Amino acid sequence: MSVKFNQLSNAIRFLSIDAVQKANSGHPGMPMGMADVATTLFKYHLRFNPKNPNWINRDRFILSAGHGSMLLYSLLYLSGYKSISIEDIKKFRQLNSICAGHPEYKKGTGIETTTGPLGQGLGNAVGMAIAEEILKKKFNSNVINNKTYVIASDGDLMEGISHEAMSLAGHLKLKNLIVFFDNNKISIDGSTSLSVSDNYKKRFESYGWNFLEVNGHNEKQISKAISKASKSNKPTVISCKTVIGFGSPNKSGKASSHGSPLGDDEIALVRKKLKWNTEPFKIPQEILDEWKKIGNKGELLEKKWQETIDKKYPKIKPILEKNYINSDLGELEQLIEKEKIKYFDKKPSLATRQCSMATIESISAILPQLIGGSADLSGSNNTKTNNSTIINSKNFNGNYIHYGVREHGMAAIMNGLALYSGIIPYGGTFLIFSDYCKPSIRLSALMGLKVIYIFSHDSIGLGEDGPTHQPIEQLAGLRAIPNLNVFRPADINETLECWEIALKSKNTPSVIALSRQKVPYINPNNSKKNKSENGAYVVKITSHESKVTLIASGTEVELALKVQDQLKENGIHSKVISMPCMELFDKQSENFKKDLIEEDSLVVTLEAGSVSSWQKYIKNNGLNLGIDQFGESAPYKEVYDYFNLNEEKITSFIQKKLRE
Repeated sequence: MSVKFNQLSNAIRFLSIDAVQKANSGHPGMPMGMADVATTLFKYHLRFNPKNPNWINRDRFILSAGHGSMLLYSLLYLSGYKSISIEDIKKFRQLNSICAGHPEYKKGTGIETTTGPLGQGLGNAVGMAIAEEILKKKFNSNVINNKTYVIASDGDLMEGISHEAMSLAGHLKLKNLIVFFDNNKISIDGSTSLSVSDNYKKRFESYGWNFLEVNGHNEKQISKAISKASKSNKPTVISCKTVIGFGSPNKSGKASSHGSPLGDDEIALVRKKLKWNTEPFKIPQEILDEWKKIGNKGELLEKKWQETIDKKYPKIKPILEKNYINSDLGELEQLIEKEKIKYFDKKPSLATRQCSMATIESISAILPQLIGGSADLSGSNNTKTNNSTIINSKNFNGNYIHYGVREHGMAAIMNGLALYSGIIPYGGTFLIFSDYCKPSIRLSALMGLKVIYIFSHDSIGLGEDGPTHQPIEQLAGLRAIPNLNVFRPADINETLECWEIALKSKNTPSVIALSRQKVPYINPNNSKKNKSENGAYVVKITSHESKVTLIASGTEVELALKVQDQLKENGIHSKVISMPCMELFDKQSENFKKDLIEEDSLVVTLEAGSVSSWQKYIKNNGLNLGIDQFGESAPYKEVYDYFNLNEEKITSFIQKKLRE
């Protein structure tokens, strides 16, 4: 008995229906509507190997419409991925199940990225497509030649991030990127006509994309469109006219099938209509076998690819494995040590954004997998160096991307670059505009990606641009994100150390917040040890009988040292601690923390921003000095004075506190 196409796609539909019903939670409508598109892609076009989900040259399949997660889980189970069993599907949306409510990235599972916040998958896909072009140019098209496929919903395309990401993709002519638009004209509130009247064809063509339209339930039309898109010299949107909740007699084409279980009675009707006569979660063996055949094809594809590399490109293989499969950091430690010695001798006074640029200049010379960029602020962020070669549509043999004023898109694209394999992306903007990046930063942290965010102009030290550009609450907000290291270095030495930690971090993204204004060299002695790795260390102590402990980050370490001098003149001894990274300090032992921040000392924290993240260090008797209101427009020294952040005022506050 030959298995028909509709039986293969119905297997997806009923696994999805049954899982949502059992969980009494989820989104059945989208998997039911897009099952034919997904089946066509997997059966005829997608290059993948379930036995090796990490194959670097596999095609990427991204479910940007993450609410339809059961579509993805069904595909992975049916095609033979060991990561998902039928028991996992039965535990859809349950505690510790790999089949979470929305897809959550886990390397080696077939789940290529975390989606759910709409538009993120599109941004990730653009990053993956860029990564493919970079590696294809670096090696050749016989070694790297994969495509990135995306299923996107109406909601994905409503989100602003979709405009940012797709605009850049069109500009770069990412011909390896194909997006299936699930054009079912239904959103949670009802018909998309309630809020959208876009001319999608004109919209996508204006970005520089192809636009094709198909019946999303017609196997031949879908396959023909994919073949046509695969031969194009630019990215393609395939608008798939689908019926949400396909097969449901009473709920198909309606919002009621979007985000709620169909109900036992309706499911019985769907089974009757689609002639699916099995119990829940039971896939007829002949259909399951046919799906396994689809998955098994990938093993041969990868084998042929490996043979090609071994025979024709033996010199490429070790480079590919070292830099991009294993992401080897080479002589990074030695380089950082050498740079620290150099600057210890020079003791330069530099803005930390300049320190970061000098660091990037050095490390980019030994790390080909480092890909930088900026959201139209290259000269201000100091992310572009003499080693930067610009990536554009005609030449992907570079290491720097001009993202344009697209902060949100940039951050999502960097996640995609990191997800591809081995690439270490960094990207810059002003710290204030981290607000535009925040959803993507959160997903960097959730996925545990090595992504480095360079946020310059990190305080009221920005000066004349005023409160619209002066970050106040941003550092505190970033520090509140789990699994994110927020660094604020005080000089060139700390900047080198923070970069080293960020590059070595395997499962934690990093923010490096940098100053506009110059700061002095503060490192008290030359050491191979990375002092920043514990999150905090003593810069200077005037006596072991110190009454005051001053804790500061970034530019305020200089201020703390000036306060220390004034206190000493008044017979008050103190300790100055630089805390470039709270997250690392908070992970240290209690003994370490107590040795550094003595309980019988008056603890004073200094940072030119919100004090909320510092409260935990002062106990009941201390001072949190910072700013909990919007800034002012003026030269930066005047702004600091206005907010009482100078040595005279702070010394006075401390003396008053000691007299209490």
